Amino acid sequence: EAPVVESGGGSVQAGGSLRLSCTASGWDSTFDDSDIGWYRQLQAPGNKCELVSVIRRNGSIAYVDSVKGRFAISQDNAKHTAYLQMDSLKPEDTAVYSCAYEKGDSLIDDDPRACFGYWGQGTQVTVSS
Repeated sequence: EAPVVESGGGSVQAGGSLRLSCTASGWDSTFDDSDIGWYRQLQAPGNKCELVSVIRRNGSIAYVDSVKGRFAISQDNAKHTAYLQMDSLKPEDTAVYSCAYEKGDSLIDDDPRACFGYWGQGTQVTVSS
């Protein structure tokens, strides 16, 4: 069983919105006391596995510059679920979005595990112009 299940992806036109969800499998309570992040596989250059947004264990939140002001990450500990609200979507946001969580260490940018199914299979987001 994969550690997380992602959902909420789809196809939208530029300017549209989607809300991604990430739920810990088996109601893993360590999810609530972990770094929780959303990654996406960039198409070019170098196919980087980009850390789009993260909630740190201490509650701090960070976003990659390209999504600041458009995306919002949140978590619901009662549901062991994290969300990524994505507004004002652009074609360059098109990617597979994957959720990850790490209790013992910090999530880092360009962690290939996140884009190759270590935590979950991801959910496809396609934005058309």
